[in-house]
Amino acid sequence: MVSRQKILIVDDDNNIAELISLYLTKECFETMIVNDGESVLPALDTFRPNLILLDLMLPGMDGYQVCREVRAKSVIPIIMLSAKGEIFDKVLGLELGADDYMEKPFDSKELVARVKAVLRRYKAAPVLSENTDVKCVEYPDLTVNQTNYSVIYMGNSVEMPPKELELLYFLASSPNHVFTREQLLDQIWGYEYAGDTRTVDVHIKRLREKIKDHATWRLATIWGIGYKFEVKS
Repeated sequence: MVSRQKILIVDDDNNIAELISLYLTKECFETMIVNDGESVLPALDTFRPNLILLDLMLPGMDGYQVCREVRAKSVIPIIMLSAKGEIFDKVLGLELGADDYMEKPFDSKELVARVKAVLRRYKAAPVLSENTDVKCVEYPDLTVNQTNYSVIYMGNSVEMPPKELELLYFLASSPNHVFTREQLLDQIWGYEYAGDTRTVDVHIKRLREKIKDHATWRLATIWGIGYKFEVKS
């Protein structure tokens, strides 16, 4: 028997949480409800959800802080739910590592569709090497090995400078996660905003010249935010 996928619902309004749970249960998901941010991390260990539906306006630790805490230990998909529809709120949520953002009130069918779509993308995560000493990710027609600094694309070895390879590996290691230019500067070049963010744009441009969009993945620009390695569902 195939086990049901688990959804952790985080909302301080229990009526809304119960309604969401009802929608998802009808679609054969298993759900768990918590009403505050402090309960999320313990639930990750006990319930072991496949996805988190995270309300932003929570008592105590708000949804943004919860997202930070979760991302510090897990790549589990997160869909943020909020009555805040401002671009700033959406951008902040994506910058912190959310996989999607929905405004309240929302249509139940759309919510279920988005949950399923995010779970499909998450299933398409890269194959990581079983050898923990080897930093390598594999996708169809693409292998990026940061241990020996090699890239195999469409069966051919691709030469690229270390920073290009490191940038590609970093993005490909976190599929569908959006990173700002500042975050990429910090991760790859080792400094924060002191650098010129155009450095990232130039390296992405060079990568795209060597690694073309694939039917199942691509280097995607998130306008006004940054970049992600998009795995298509």
